[in-house]
Amino acid sequence: MSNFRPINRDTGFLLPPSVDEWLPQRHLARFVVEVIDGLDLSELEKAYRGSGSASYHPAMLLGLLVYGYATKVFSSRALERGTYDSVAFRYIAGNEHPDHDTIAAFRKRFLGHIEALFLEVLKLARTMGMLKLGTVALDGTKVHANASRHSALSYGHAKKLEKQLRREVQQLLRLAERADEADVPDGMSIPEELERREQRLAAIAEAKAKIEARVHEREQAAYAEKLAAREEREKRTGKKPGGRPPQPPSGGVEAQEQINLTDEDSRIMPVPGGGFDQSYNAQAVVAAGSLLIVAQGVTQAANDKRQLVPMLQKLKALPRQLGRPRQLLADSGYLSEANVEHCAAAKIEPLIALGREPHHARWRQRFRAAPKSPPACATSMQKMVHRLKTPAGRKLYALRKQTPEPVFGIIKSALGFRQFSLRGLENVKGEWNLVSLSWNIKRMFALQPI
Repeated sequence: MSNFRPINRDTGFLLPPSVDEWLPQRHLARFVVEVIDGLDLSELEKAYRGSGSASYHPAMLLGLLVYGYATKVFSSRALERGTYDSVAFRYIAGNEHPDHDTIAAFRKRFLGHIEALFLEVLKLARTMGMLKLGTVALDGTKVHANASRHSALSYGHAKKLEKQLRREVQQLLRLAERADEADVPDGMSIPEELERREQRLAAIAEAKAKIEARVHEREQAAYAEKLAAREEREKRTGKKPGGRPPQPPSGGVEAQEQINLTDEDSRIMPVPGGGFDQSYNAQAVVAAGSLLIVAQGVTQAANDKRQLVPMLQKLKALPRQLGRPRQLLADSGYLSEANVEHCAAAKIEPLIALGREPHHARWRQRFRAAPKSPPACATSMQKMVHRLKTPAGRKLYALRKQTPEPVFGIIKSALGFRQFSLRGLENVKGEWNLVSLSWNIKRMFALQPI
């Protein structure tokens, strides 16, 4: 005869139930609440007027977002549902149930405050002995935008559509002139059809103007950068650079230049596995050992080469109590003589790969002796090349693959963050701040002694 435990869903509680008793003492939700309770949320609290009906406390709403992003829940509707279905979300919300509009509005309204809170969490990690800024590694990853690549409009196709719509407008006008004589199809309203095409023409003209402005801005920036590099080379060598000076932009726009009609700030970028998609390039500087993100950003450029200097500036702006990095590791996508010089100027020793390294190096290469030291007059690039060839330099650079890459892998696979929920560059930057903050808190929870 079978022997099963009875199932009785109608038994009442002798005392009022406490959600605190249902959650294990060592649980991420408890840690999220403890961390957020220790943050300075005065700027968020000041943003509330204090009149009308009582508002949900920002600490609770922020806790829901952080725990959600740390556990693969990003949608405001899913977060609202979690306050009913999940013990962890109920614990954070204190058995309150903010609706999805409230959660979404809070996220969008306070994205700009997340960066300051990100730094506060880093200070807490330093106080807890989890963060040491000695060696850091920089890398980037493509994150899908909240837009389809099929919603992109190229400059060449826009011109073709414009011509087609103008022809259709002329045809409709001629049809309207002889409407008494011609057979107008049933259900067709010529004024409505004309209005629809005029609206499309206005939208296409606006899209073309944005593409032209974007190309002009990009070409002007590239021209100014070339001039600055030429002047810097002349100052460094004392000689006038050879070759022709850079030519100013022509002002033309190529047919393949495009804009996305859903998220204008996103760009077509190559994605892992082949192909292209609407994406943003998310950057992160990760501390070796702890795997905590210490600086991050988002760019519209698919190439990483120009992202090293902005990340150096963010590292320089970190509070002094966090310390200063001594070495920076990066792959060959960041390699340039100017970037190495910038690292040297920031008093950070760069170790940037010179090219793609083979997966199975011969043992003679792995155990070869250190080369002769470069002369005192060697350039920063020559000194870095020498460091990469020494056993100590090779061992240090080997940390790169086990520092930022696992962080991106966990964020995308374990946390499930493969696409931004928000649109527009500024909103996307704020959301990547929130992702980085959530990752750091989850990582700190894992680093706690058991």
